[in-house]
Amino acid sequence: MLTRFWWIGALSAAMATGAHAQTPMQDDPYQWLEDINGEKPMEWVRAQNARTEKALGEAALYTSLYNDILAVLDSNEKIPAVSKIGDYYYNFWQDKTHVRGIWRRTTLNEYRKKSPTWETVLDLDALNKAEGKNWVWHGASCLRPEYTRCLVSLSPGGSDADTTREFDLNTKSFVKGGFEKPVAKGDLSWIDQDHVYVDTDFGAGSMTTSGYPRTTRLWTRGTPMSEAKVIYEGKADDMSISSYHDDTPGYERDFVSRNLAFYNDELYLRDGNALRKIDVPNSVGKSVVREWLLLELRDNWTVGGKTYAAGSLLATNFDAFMKGGRVFDVLFTPTATTSLASFTPTRNYFVLNVLDNVKNRLRVLKHDGKRWQTSEFTGAPKIGTVNVSAVDADSSDAVWMSYSDYITPSTLALAEIGKTPEVLKQNPVFFNADNLVVEQHFANSKDGTKVPFFIVHKKGVKHDGSNPTLLYGYGGFEVSLTPNYSGTIGKAWLERGGVYVVANIRGGGEYGPAWHQAALKQNRHKAYEDFAAVAEELSNHKITSPKHLAAMGGSNGGLLAGNMLTQYPELFGGIVIQVPLLDMKRYNKLLAGASWMAEYGNPDIPEEWAYIQKFSAYQLFDPAKHYPPTFIFTTTKDDRVHPGHARKMAAKMLAANKDVMYFENTEGGHGAGSTNELAAKATALTYTFLWKALDGK
Repeated sequence: MLTRFWWIGALSAAMATGAHAQTPMQDDPYQWLEDINGEKPMEWVRAQNARTEKALGEAALYTSLYNDILAVLDSNEKIPAVSKIGDYYYNFWQDKTHVRGIWRRTTLNEYRKKSPTWETVLDLDALNKAEGKNWVWHGASCLRPEYTRCLVSLSPGGSDADTTREFDLNTKSFVKGGFEKPVAKGDLSWIDQDHVYVDTDFGAGSMTTSGYPRTTRLWTRGTPMSEAKVIYEGKADDMSISSYHDDTPGYERDFVSRNLAFYNDELYLRDGNALRKIDVPNSVGKSVVREWLLLELRDNWTVGGKTYAAGSLLATNFDAFMKGGRVFDVLFTPTATTSLASFTPTRNYFVLNVLDNVKNRLRVLKHDGKRWQTSEFTGAPKIGTVNVSAVDADSSDAVWMSYSDYITPSTLALAEIGKTPEVLKQNPVFFNADNLVVEQHFANSKDGTKVPFFIVHKKGVKHDGSNPTLLYGYGGFEVSLTPNYSGTIGKAWLERGGVYVVANIRGGGEYGPAWHQAALKQNRHKAYEDFAAVAEELSNHKITSPKHLAAMGGSNGGLLAGNMLTQYPELFGGIVIQVPLLDMKRYNKLLAGASWMAEYGNPDIPEEWAYIQKFSAYQLFDPAKHYPPTFIFTTTKDDRVHPGHARKMAAKMLAANKDVMYFENTEGGHGAGSTNELAAKATALTYTFLWKALDGK
């Protein structure tokens, strides 16, 4: 599933004996490829791109796929997602006319129309032409209540590092002499008209070993950024430090966040010049919404004489908690099949989005002054993936509700809680799904755990082992994979007769924190055993067979795919590895890698390297073994997962005369491409490879 952007803040190894024995780690002759923009590495990249484009890009199938995919990405009929800023509804839009995109706005009455009239606020194509840059949109944050000044973030080529500039919505131009953060990882956020919090690179010692800001500072208008006052300074080995101002009317507060690692953070209330810690375990997810402190538990927690289960959502009065109160209301308790996907506050309610065996269910909660009352969400669909977000949590109980599944295009509705939702937009049908069905099944993993997976195929599919099948997975960072409509996958794979499968393996969040924690560090192999079990299930039932089955994953899922290649090659006829981690010996020294050690472990500690090496795909590669055809993709501008992972793996495989194709987009950050054309090219190359590997096309 090659999408525009991957999630990762920044992945089963088998036992060291038996069929999947480990090979000794050797010195790395390809470390020179870690020089991202070096002349020699880029010469190597250009040579491999040319080789891949000749082998795949000159095929008639590629041209057909590229045109189909680009038509989906450029479609003017797609739902324009909007966010309410003041009286207007804003959208960022890219198509064949607006390659880099435009930031535009309309009214709600216009938005209800099939073809709204839009007012362009910022044209990135024009800006790039004027400045000679290749800016990629990273979003905007506007100051209320006037909503006339915004902080607009732009990235060079799609990297995580970006610049943030003050923008005037009235004049639709950047403010001369206004707030501006130079290109770096970090953030700039409003406090008031004349003050912002700035977290960025201030020079030597100001960034963590993970490559994120180590300090958060208060910057006053009219003064140099270098004179911004330090509010908090973390340690060098922290993940990141940041601040934010909660501007909810009547509940204005300031907070400082110290992120030690993923799902390990401290939150402080900024009280004048003092910082007061929100005294809960670091693993707890902490949110302050008006008078409420909301706590999402990742571990069992005993407090106030009671024990609350991991995966629960608790609520208490924030001011009472800060004065020592420890009385909590339980808003959600997980079961064996349910977990909390998210919660959304509106003016008077909280909407809980619950996963039940990887299917969304919505609940509505309201506090009546004494207790919480629970009700069903009126008009919520019974099938598919459902997402909700508040339209304006300060003033209304309206939410945007979107829903889809693998073969049903997305629908967007405006839903006032308690009333029948108003359907506003529907995505077009991008592929013929009339003869397709979606099923959920379970595979038994090596340790007996039942692993769910979704499968999309034609009705009456033959169980003769001949169906080209694509198996996708992620399995990390508590990220859940739920059914979603993809015009790209539909056109490039399903409509052409392919079977598509998504494995909900451990390491993800489909069954809450425990599902994620089950595959951390020394237990990483369980995620890979889960994925292999699904692959075996597909072949055992003759939906497909190894020579017609491919594994695909990106980012953390790229490490998953790398381990399928090196540890389970006999299960697959093709492997697609996208923007991956692969060299787990050096991952913590490359870009944001140090921030992921809570997920994988620290390879510099011998006891931890002892298990990490069992899933370090780069070290596990054995030139004497047979491997299925492999396609490796990354981007030069990926400043989250270092492109050296992908480059070195491809170089090692090429030196051993393995069947490997490599492609590297020069733009795109941690994704397929910064423009629709770049994304379509990378995706078309990928599916051309898959059809060639699995079906001989």
